[in-house]
Amino acid sequence: MFSASTYTDRRRTLMEAKEPASGLVLLLGNEQSAMNYRGNPYPFRQDSSFLYYFGLDVPGLAAVIDLDSGRVCLYGDDPDLDDVVWMGDRPSIQEYAARAGVDTTASRSSLPEDLTAAIEKGRSVHFLPPYRAQQHHRLERLLGIDRERQHTFASAALVRTVVSQRSVKSDAEVDELETAVDITAEMHKTAMHMAEPGRTEREIAGRLSGIADARGQGLSFRPTCSIHGEVLHNHEYSNTLAADDLLLVDAGAASPLHYAGDITRVIPVGGSFSSRQEAIYEAVLDAQMGAIDALKPGVPFRDIHLHAARILTEHLVDLGLMNGPVDAAVDAGAHALFFAHGLGHLLGLDTHEMENLGEDVVGYSADQARSEQFGLHTLRLARPLKPGFVVTIEPGCYFIPALIRRWRQNQRHAKFINYNAVADFESFGGVRIEDDVLITDDGARVLGPGIPKSLDAVEAECQR
Repeated sequence: MFSASTYTDRRRTLMEAKEPASGLVLLLGNEQSAMNYRGNPYPFRQDSSFLYYFGLDVPGLAAVIDLDSGRVCLYGDDPDLDDVVWMGDRPSIQEYAARAGVDTTASRSSLPEDLTAAIEKGRSVHFLPPYRAQQHHRLERLLGIDRERQHTFASAALVRTVVSQRSVKSDAEVDELETAVDITAEMHKTAMHMAEPGRTEREIAGRLSGIADARGQGLSFRPTCSIHGEVLHNHEYSNTLAADDLLLVDAGAASPLHYAGDITRVIPVGGSFSSRQEAIYEAVLDAQMGAIDALKPGVPFRDIHLHAARILTEHLVDLGLMNGPVDAAVDAGAHALFFAHGLGHLLGLDTHEMENLGEDVVGYSADQARSEQFGLHTLRLARPLKPGFVVTIEPGCYFIPALIRRWRQNQRHAKFINYNAVADFESFGGVRIEDDVLITDDGARVLGPGIPKSLDAVEAECQR
């Protein structure tokens, strides 16, 4: 945990935000979830907003913040004898509260009664949108709101305040993110050493998971580790690597305090890129470096995305896969055949930071509307950047056979796409290159120790 004063200050900032102006804020911690029976649970992961305001990484907790009186109460139960026998000694609820800078505690059984009393007095209870079945069930019992209506009743004002706070990272949070990327760097270098003909994707993915478990809180998300990099989120590890394959690894570790790393590298199986692989790789790398160079406070991230798309399209025109003019092709969305996702997203306690609170609230300003254009409509982050934001920069170039066939059949954007040339690349796969970047007062800084990224550096690491 951070110091108790960190969590006290965060809660004070929440109370002073005046949005919401009054009432109670209810924050539910997560519960254990059974994998196949109660005694065999999934690894526990605390709710990220509960972690942000209280830092307590244990199940069975809830908290209420009184916006009018400033009173904060932590709800939970002391361990019973069975808990001690099976799990060892655990702190009391009072000891947990002290770690989070909270003076008042109560049992779990007191929470329904306390909330009912507040509601009977006409007080508002503000809560964040639930995302787990257990949260839906608890809210239904605590507040009497049917699960189908809970997102309607979730507090938009509370969401806006939480998003405003969590979007800007403190120096201590940046240190945690640096730790996450440092662990992630070891994972990616290991993948480069292991990417040899005859290895399996599962073998490499398993090694990455072991590194994350040994040095931090495990994986920050389920990795993509696949020779089919054209599948954007590929969680199947059934293939055996062969010479001249490209292995795309999108993986990250969680730091000891659950801050997420999220890095992608593409590895030539056998240690050397072919000339065709080099051309596509350089196109993506150029787009990524151009995007990073353009990052600074005040610039809308949507503009950075389009800047990267133009750089990528310039390369695709040079390779004969597309026709110009480049600006017209990007404006029309023709490049999305190859680059069908957004450039990146906020990063923090969540890999897709606060996505459970709503992408449009997190990633878009009030005066921005999400595009309906294919590819651009998946842009998670569009708003102007601020110092303290941590973002991912991850352009890609993919040859997705089903998408190519669909567009070719409809002759979509035929003015800009050379479908005969594209046909020769249908079995190519995909390339994505991703780094985690802090927005500073006057620009941006890539986090972490540096992970091989240039063609020469990747080949050299593979051949070590």
